[in-house]
Amino acid sequence: MPAGGAKSDKESAEVTEEATTEESKATEEAPTEETSDATEASDAADKDTKDTEDAKEDAETAEEWPESSDEPEKAKRKIQWSRVVAYGILPGLALLLALGAGYARWQYTSSNYSALPPAASEQHPSPAMESMNAARDSTIKMLSYKPDTVGEQLNAARDLLTGDFRDSYTTLINDVVIPGAQQKQISAVASVPAVASVSADPKHAVVLVFVNQTVVVGQDLPSDTASSVRVTLDKIDGRWLISEFEPV
Repeated sequence: MPAGGAKSDKESAEVTEEATTEESKATEEAPTEETSDATEASDAADKDTKDTEDAKEDAETAEEWPESSDEPEKAKRKIQWSRVVAYGILPGLALLLALGAGYARWQYTSSNYSALPPAASEQHPSPAMESMNAARDSTIKMLSYKPDTVGEQLNAARDLLTGDFRDSYTTLINDVVIPGAQQKQISAVASVPAVASVSADPKHAVVLVFVNQTVVVGQDLPSDTASSVRVTLDKIDGRWLISEFEPV
């Protein structure tokens, strides 16, 4: 074979091989481009689906909002009713129960008291009641006087006392109170707003006495004092007499 013919055949073979290689590359790249286009189309479809779902959720939220806005109103109404029950109905019921119990107690006490014989309820008071009355009356007389009659008033009050306290009171009024009241025109008015029995038996009693006293010296303005006194009394010859008088 001539050298020129061999060279021509070689060049033809190389051209054929290059064509075959290019066709193979084209064949491999074609599916890749188609796959890419399909992927982009799928992503676009997913995006559209997501947008549709988001719009649907927004619409459902918008529809549900009025219902949720009613919930605070319902809760508010419940709170108001609870306040009505707590501050209106329950106190009213408690008041009715208290009034009913008080009325029942009054009926029970009244019926029992009226059933007692007159001698037991009126003519024979208890030692506690007797001693409280005596402590109240005697305290008022001991601490009340006027300049013109101070001697008579306080000496009369002395007869309501007994024992060492009687002696101490006598010395005090004769040496201090009576002369001072007469010279400086001092007057005093005592009142006892309350008394309480501490202990009592037929012969001995202790009473807590609450005393208010108003004192006027000459033309000065009145001065008021309040105090409490522990008063001890002994029953002697049928009379409750003060044996101790201790401020507390």
